[in-house]
Amino acid sequence: MIRHLMKGLLRDRHRSLFPVMIVAAGVSVSILMYCFMDGMVDDMVRSSARLDTGHLKIVTRGYNELMTQAPNDLSVRDSDAMMERLRRDYPDMEWTGRIKFGGLLDFPDENGETKAQGPTIGFAADLLGEDSKEIGRLNLESALVRGRLPSSPGEIIVSEDFIARLGVEIGETATLIGSTAYGSMAVYNFVLVGTVRFGIAPLDRNTMIADISDVRYALDMEGATSEILGYYSNMLFDAGDAAEKADAFNAAREGQESDLTPLMLTLRDQNGLGIMLDLMMMRSTIIITIFIMVMSIVLWNTGLMSGIRRYGEFGVRLAIGESKPHVYVTLIAEAVLVGLAGTAIGTAIGLSFSYFLQEVGWDVTGMLQGSSVMMSNVMRARVSFTGGIIGLIPGLAATILGASFSGANIFRRQTSQLFKELEV
Repeated sequence: MIRHLMKGLLRDRHRSLFPVMIVAAGVSVSILMYCFMDGMVDDMVRSSARLDTGHLKIVTRGYNELMTQAPNDLSVRDSDAMMERLRRDYPDMEWTGRIKFGGLLDFPDENGETKAQGPTIGFAADLLGEDSKEIGRLNLESALVRGRLPSSPGEIIVSEDFIARLGVEIGETATLIGSTAYGSMAVYNFVLVGTVRFGIAPLDRNTMIADISDVRYALDMEGATSEILGYYSNMLFDAGDAAEKADAFNAAREGQESDLTPLMLTLRDQNGLGIMLDLMMMRSTIIITIFIMVMSIVLWNTGLMSGIRRYGEFGVRLAIGESKPHVYVTLIAEAVLVGLAGTAIGTAIGLSFSYFLQEVGWDVTGMLQGSSVMMSNVMRARVSFTGGIIGLIPGLAATILGASFSGANIFRRQTSQLFKELEV
């Protein structure tokens, strides 16, 4: 019977071509929208984790209350020993220290006078350690625009846009003027060896990146670090496991009320990311649900109209002796074939466009000017298994539902009435 139905559909384009095109269009747009929304959320989580929050972060209680001000006088002391303990207690994670700081970056001329200067927001990471993964984790090699990455002490890289505004060149001396962890003035010379562009608006304005050992010396923070970041080995954030680890860590220090007491935070506990991610997921779910419902109604209506137009045909089939249940079953079987064909084509088209957006992306630099959200300027989709099967809802279920409703009228009408509609 399936073979007979397929031949009938292929020979009658009115019953196959237009319905398949409608189903394919609805499925492809549904998949593209789902993958794009999923990619936006994934990009925000990945960018924030790599560059700022980690999957887990350890700071002191006092630092947490003033985190936006980067109060390095409340930094984690004896951080190397703490990281050793963390590696023993949490072997499934990688731990690294970073220092956040701010100051004035001054570029002197050949006479030692200021040639150009500007405020900078900097962070220090373990760039020169033999076993460090920070260069790869921060994507510094792919972000490099000019020059090279630091390979010896005293070298820094700065955002390309910042250097372009100041009008300085690679190889010049840069003087960091700021304050130490004890409140005194810090003045330290670096050599500019390269420029980077992350494609993330907040970082591309005036960021400076240096090795953590240099910044410790410059800011009088020997053995200390602003934050200790923890990453899952597969770089995938597990919200449930991270929350369990943080709760257990903090519970063990519940009675300690000192400002220097260590505190473990998850990615969702920082920068309002928990609320932001929940809102984005809720909005994307609502948008996708509404869109899928609308597409389902359209495809249901297509199936309904297709069945109604064939009442005359059903009358002839009943007049020559075919039973009503058999007519109804063949109508549903045809809807299944049309739905499967349209869903397969739509899924291929939707995933193709989604993969293109995943690899190439959509540049929204103009939309993110002045934004402080840690999100890439190039928005990308994310192809996933769920995205591949999401099209079954409008493509297959809605088509079958429409055919089911339209075919139900066969049982409520007399054969003569259906046959008479052939004349209309």
